[in-house]
Amino acid sequence: MRKISIVIWLVFSVTLTGCAGIKNIQDLTYIVAIGMDYDDETEEYIVFLQGLNFANIAKQEGGKPVGPVPIYIASARGESINLAISNLYKKSEPPLFFGHVRTLVMSQKLINEKADQVLEEIARNRSVRHRLRLVTTEEKIEEVLNIKALFDYPAVYTVLYREKVKGLAQEELNPTSLLYFLRDYYEPMGVAKIPIVKIDKATWFADEDYPILFFDGYSVFSKQKFITNIPIEDSIFIEWLQEERISLNEKVEEDGKIAAVLNIDLPKMKIKYEKNTSQPKMTLKISVNADVVGKMTDIKINKLKKIMEKNIQERVERIYLNGVEEQIDIFNFGEGWFRKHPKQFTKLKNNNEFYLTEDSLQKVEVDVQILNFNSYEYEKHS
Repeated sequence: MRKISIVIWLVFSVTLTGCAGIKNIQDLTYIVAIGMDYDDETEEYIVFLQGLNFANIAKQEGGKPVGPVPIYIASARGESINLAISNLYKKSEPPLFFGHVRTLVMSQKLINEKADQVLEEIARNRSVRHRLRLVTTEEKIEEVLNIKALFDYPAVYTVLYREKVKGLAQEELNPTSLLYFLRDYYEPMGVAKIPIVKIDKATWFADEDYPILFFDGYSVFSKQKFITNIPIEDSIFIEWLQEERISLNEKVEEDGKIAAVLNIDLPKMKIKYEKNTSQPKMTLKISVNADVVGKMTDIKINKLKKIMEKNIQERVERIYLNGVEEQIDIFNFGEGWFRKHPKQFTKLKNNNEFYLTEDSLQKVEVDVQILNFNSYEYEKHS
């Protein structure tokens, strides 16, 4: 009996010893976002850290957050990202903890001039998870990190920390993770994209203007270089066409006036490549489901369908030609072709040549099927 008691005591002692090194939640400064900028004059990196205050994360009875708590932001400079962050360790109590970093905010200046160096340094850092979200901005980073969510909820409820939308989203861009971005970034074809974050001060009001954050398009990279920014309307359309489960409300105009509004979703795009060509040449076939959500005139159903099909066709062609002008494969048309042509793929990797021309996209065929008329009446043979 005594031997059993000794064994139990030893097990209990070991358990207590194992917990001795665990810190309480209030004994660490949890960093949830890192902002990065670059100063041309001093050739220094500027780092911003956003610290999490758990008092404003927990919710009280009734679902209301604790009273307003300031957002804590630290800033430092250095010849590299790591040196800049190192300068903050000695000035931070409780100690900094980076195990919960969820978002990296990079300035446009940084991605224009130092994207490759910064991304390589981040990718090699074992403290950073590869599911870290990436965003870029033309705003001042300290202002972006200082924005709260609506109703005084903390910053972790803003788009900087948004999860990927489940189900069908209405005209929203999804966040980009470091893992998926780097996968596309190092490909010799296609593009890699990072959402652009912007501050809006004109939509929501309380006692005064209430600024919020929103995604305002994509920063696009190709061949490990920043190329251009794509506006929000085109960014959402590209995501919609690539079957990212986005729903769009599109207006249909007749004689310069709005005739109807259609909700279009779940497009299916088939790419048919021509055979025996030295570069990709393809025809697109796009099928789209649509619902009538608003009808302003007595436009006939067949005309409504044809106008919508033409709108989608022209938009695809315009975005494609803009991409060719910038030498980017914005719809990633090259991937399917190069998979079937390994020799050309090897040549592409070695020479880094751009493989699309204005004539590569031979034809765009669109078929719109209107499934729901939302109680609006149409002539049977219209």
